[in-house]
Amino acid sequence: MVGAGPGDPELLTLKALARLREAEVLIHDRLVSDEVLALAAPGARRLYVGKARSRHSVPQEGINQALVDWARAGYRVVRLKGGDPFVFGRGGEELERLAEAGIDFEVIPGITAAIGVSAYTGIPLTHRDHAQSVRFITGHLSNGSIDLDWPTLAAPGQTLVFYMGLGSLEVIARQLIEHGMGPDTPIALVEQGTTARQRVHVDTLAGIAASITGLDIAPPTLIVVGGVVSLYRSLSWFERASAASLGWRNGKHPSPLDRAGEA
Repeated sequence: MVGAGPGDPELLTLKALARLREAEVLIHDRLVSDEVLALAAPGARRLYVGKARSRHSVPQEGINQALVDWARAGYRVVRLKGGDPFVFGRGGEELERLAEAGIDFEVIPGITAAIGVSAYTGIPLTHRDHAQSVRFITGHLSNGSIDLDWPTLAAPGQTLVFYMGLGSLEVIARQLIEHGMGPDTPIALVEQGTTARQRVHVDTLAGIAASITGLDIAPPTLIVVGGVVSLYRSLSWFERASAASLGWRNGKHPSPLDRAGEA
């Protein structure tokens, strides 16, 4: 089980890259970027099992069983998940099925979306002047609701990161305000974080819904709430520099992934 990270292929771990190149069967999610998939062994059989909200290409039980079946058939199987398998990735559910079937497995962590987006937007998740803790929250529960502990989430001194929350944005903003968070609290929506397609939308809790009206914003989009978002304008290095113009990628120093592709 391999974490593919938030999108930028250079954020893969060395171990993840090695397993990708060894895989005979690659079972991957919707959020795994094309650039990461391109690093897999050319002869690997690729099985897409992606999910969107209320639209699953393969039911979860079908994915669990596919892992068991391909492993029992003797193949080297890589289950490739966007971000980290254990952060809202159902990695634990799938490993439980493998354990029940008596199949050995290995878990390779990936950079979860919150960490990647934080780095590539310049929004630190913690900061002595703004937030002493950070919380990762799913934007919708397994029953389709968003019945969360709003009084605790609205408490000061923390950063909130909502995964899969775009469809519930208005509810999130309203509930946080109603439970005591200031309407002027900054909020950021980050689309396609860490990739060349990254876009950031910043406003306040009270203003965000109106400010994005008419914009074509689609998943994967991460929502970051808290005082740390105020640092975005001054620390957003990624928007001011493309990979081609960075000093260490000026044509003289190829990426390790470029060399890996030549192996």
